Amino acid sequence: MNKTIDRLKLANFGNLELLAKQVVEGFITGLHKSPFHGFSVEFAEHRLYNTGESTRHIDWKLAARTDKMFTKKYEEETNLRCQIVIDCSSSMLFPQHKPVSKLEFSVYAAASIIELLKRQRDAVGISLFTDKLDLQTQAKSSVTHHRYLYSELEKHLKIYNESEKKSTNSIQALHDIAELCHKRSLVVIFTDLMDDPEREAAFFQALQHLKHNKHEVIVFHVVDKKTEIDFELENRPYTLVDMETGERLKLQPAAMKEKYAEAIQAYFEQIKLKCANYKIDFMPADIEAGYDDVLLKYLLKRQKMR
Repeated sequence: MNKTIDRLKLANFGNLELLAKQVVEGFITGLHKSPFHGFSVEFAEHRLYNTGESTRHIDWKLAARTDKMFTKKYEEETNLRCQIVIDCSSSMLFPQHKPVSKLEFSVYAAASIIELLKRQRDAVGISLFTDKLDLQTQAKSSVTHHRYLYSELEKHLKIYNESEKKSTNSIQALHDIAELCHKRSLVVIFTDLMDDPEREAAFFQALQHLKHNKHEVIVFHVVDKKTEIDFELENRPYTLVDMETGERLKLQPAAMKEKYAEAIQAYFEQIKLKCANYKIDFMPADIEAGYDDVLLKYLLKRQKMR
């Protein structure tokens, strides 16, 4: 189910909200059949409807059976604020030959998290950045706001896919987000971490800024694991092109696969360990693994914050 949501389906439907609902419905169905069925992604119990209250949460099916009106009483009414941050630089447009790029995967995963937040009546905002902060919204929980977020995600996805090369400045963007977000938010970041390794210290200073402002932070490391980490390419000459700078490099994959895989895994393992030191959740997110893993990791983090 999750793997079938690709750029073709979005182009045909033109409705990111509908696709997000499909993902979440499938996820919840699977969750109820798993050891994690205790997650309160739906309502916990009913109570009698009081005249004058909103009719939004009335259980009409139960009313038809009992001739009494009950509302769904939710376990989670904690007013969590969540800010979803997406790296939209040109490296996130890779790979272009698969059903989804890293950027599209991030947008679909973010839309699915918005759907979960909506069901739990939590506030959500989005931040999109390239070499600057391109979009920053406040965290709200209204239906109108959710539809606005879906609309902006759809619009920006098209803009970024058709735009010229965009570099990354995650450091400045994260500093800006740390100041603009309501304190004590859950900040969920989708990025491929394809920034200059020499700027790693500055990147962690930006993450520390988020923590200093009392935010909880999850970093979803979005990758096409097969090619970017395992370097599984056909045994033929390649010309690799940097999607942000246009720089080209000719190589024979077999000649450097072992050294590359060792170096890249060591680099990201180092980032993972540093995140642990700063009490930041570092979560690998392989675009071929589907969205359930992302949603489950989000829920596990949310449970810890209760």
